[in-house]
Amino acid sequence: FLPSRGRKMLRTSLHATLARHSPRDSLSRKSTSHSPRSHRARPQVRQARQVAATCTYIQERLNVVLTGFECAPFAKKGGLGDVMQSLPKALVRRGHRVMTVSPMYYHYDELGEPCGGVHLDVCGTGVDIQYFHHHRDGVDLVFVNHPCFIENAENIYGGSVMDVAWRGALLSQAAIEAVWHVPCGGFPYGTESLVYVANDWHTALLPVYLQAFYKEHFHLGFARSVLVVHNISHQGRSHWDDVWRLGLPDHHTGAFYLDDPMEGQGMNILKAGIEYATKVIAVSPGYAWEISTDEGGWGLAPTIRNDPMKISGIVNGIDFDTWSPEHDTHLQSDGYQTYGTNLEGLWTGKQACKAALQRQLGLPERHEVPVLGFIGRLDEQKGLDLILDSEEYLMSRDIQIVFLGSGRQDLQDRLYDMECRNRDKVRAWIGYSDQMAHRITAACDILLMPSRYEPCGLNQLYAMHYGTVPVVHAVGGLRDTVLHYDGENEGTGWTFERAEVDKFQWALGQALYSFWDHRDSFMGVALRGMHKDLGWDHAAYMYECKLLEAKYAH
Repeated sequence: FLPSRGRKMLRTSLHATLARHSPRDSLSRKSTSHSPRSHRARPQVRQARQVAATCTYIQERLNVVLTGFECAPFAKKGGLGDVMQSLPKALVRRGHRVMTVSPMYYHYDELGEPCGGVHLDVCGTGVDIQYFHHHRDGVDLVFVNHPCFIENAENIYGGSVMDVAWRGALLSQAAIEAVWHVPCGGFPYGTESLVYVANDWHTALLPVYLQAFYKEHFHLGFARSVLVVHNISHQGRSHWDDVWRLGLPDHHTGAFYLDDPMEGQGMNILKAGIEYATKVIAVSPGYAWEISTDEGGWGLAPTIRNDPMKISGIVNGIDFDTWSPEHDTHLQSDGYQTYGTNLEGLWTGKQACKAALQRQLGLPERHEVPVLGFIGRLDEQKGLDLILDSEEYLMSRDIQIVFLGSGRQDLQDRLYDMECRNRDKVRAWIGYSDQMAHRITAACDILLMPSRYEPCGLNQLYAMHYGTVPVVHAVGGLRDTVLHYDGENEGTGWTFERAEVDKFQWALGQALYSFWDHRDSFMGVALRGMHKDLGWDHAAYMYECKLLEAKYAH
C-alpha cells in the first residue's frame, strides 16, 4: 500500500505500538431520513505470524457492523447468538465503534419507538422497514422490524430455503443501509473505516449486494465485508432457476452456480458470499483447514482452496459475565455453590455441586464416583451414538452419567431405555434448560464431546473454565482448544482421533484411570483448563487484525 521506504518507516515506528497494545445502488428506495447518495441503484503458526505482521503495521479505530439472525439474549438458537452478543462488546473494549443488526422477533422491553426507517427493494418486492435502537455495554443494538420476522419468531430458521433467503436478503440490505439511517448516539456511523461482518449463509448475500448495488454505483467504495462461517454444512442450496429471484444483475449470478458431484447443479448462496467477501473467517483454525478438504468442505472445498489467503480461523471465546463458576447465578440456590478457579475452590465447590445435582436428579449421593455429562443436540453430528453404543462398557464401571438435550426421536428413545435399565447410574433430561446446562457443567467431573465434526464448540470451553475435564473427538475447534494429556505434558483433557466406539472408550478410559488412580494428575488437568485464557478479549484482538486486513485489502 506504501512505497518500500514508507513501509519500512511505518514498520519501524509501530513495533512499539504492538508491544504496548497486543494482549496476552441500482435498487429503488425512498428513505425516511437523509441519504448522501444521489443514486441507489493447517498452518496455524503461519496464520499467527501473518496476523502479528498485520497488527504491527496498523492500530486504528474501525466502524464495525455485524449482522445475523440471532443476537443473545434477545434471540438465541446456537453459538451464533453468543458470538453476536459477546464479540461486539470485546471489540468495543478495544476502542472500536460497533453496531449489531438483527431481526426484531418481538417488541423487546428495552426498545422504545422506532428511530428511523427505509424503503427497500428486496428480491423485486418493495418493503418498508423500521429500525429500533438500544445502546447496551457500549454496543449499538439495532433491530429490524418487519412482519416476516415476527411471523417466524418461534422458528427463526423456518420455511423453505428461498423463504429464509428472502428474510436474509432483507436483513442484509437493512444492515448495509443502517449506517445512514440509524442515529446512534445522535449521529449515524457513516462510511469511513467501515467493515461489515455477515454470519453464515443467511446473511451471505450482504457481500454480494454491497458490490452489486453500492460499489458498482459509486457508493461505499471503501467499505469491506467479512463473512464468518459457523457451519459450512448449511449453505442455502436451491434450484438454479431460483437465482433470478434474488434481484441481481445477470453478471453477478455466476458466483452462485455450483456443480456438486453429490447433489448436482444448483444455486448456492454461501458460495457466492465466500467469493464476494473480502475476508472469510471460520470459527477455529482447525475448522478453517477442514472446510478446505473434500471431506469437510461439503462441496465448497474448491471455492475455499481457490483463494486460501482469504480464509482464516479464530476460536470463539467465553462471556465471563454469563459463564463463570465464581458468580454463576444458577449455582446460588438448591444446594449448589459458586467456587473459585483454584484448587481449594475446585475441590470444595465441585463436590457441593455434584452432591446437589445427584439430589436434584435422584441419583445416589456419592462424592467418590466420577460423574460424566453430555450437553448438546441428540443427533449424529454430536456423536451421541458412540456413547449409547458404549452402554455395556460404561455400566460395567462405577460411574454416573447425565444427559441434557433434545433431537432425533430414535436417539431420545434409546436414552430413555438406557436410563430405565440403569436407574442408579443414568439420568436423561430431554429438552433444554439453561439452568441445568450450567449446573451439569459445574457438577460433572468429565464432559463428553464425541462430535463427528465441531466447527468451534463452546461446551468444552465452558467445561474447562468450570474445572470439568473434557473428553473430545479431535476435530475442528475441539482439536484447537483441548490438548491431550499423556501423563507428562500440560494437557487439558483427553482426545481421540477417529469417531469410533473403541477410540472413544480408550480416551474415556484414560480419563477414568487418572480420576481413580492418579487423582493429583487429574486435578492438575482440571486446573490447567480453568487457568486457560478462554475469554473474548484475545479472540477480539484476532478479529481486529483480520478486519484491518480487510480494510486495506484491494
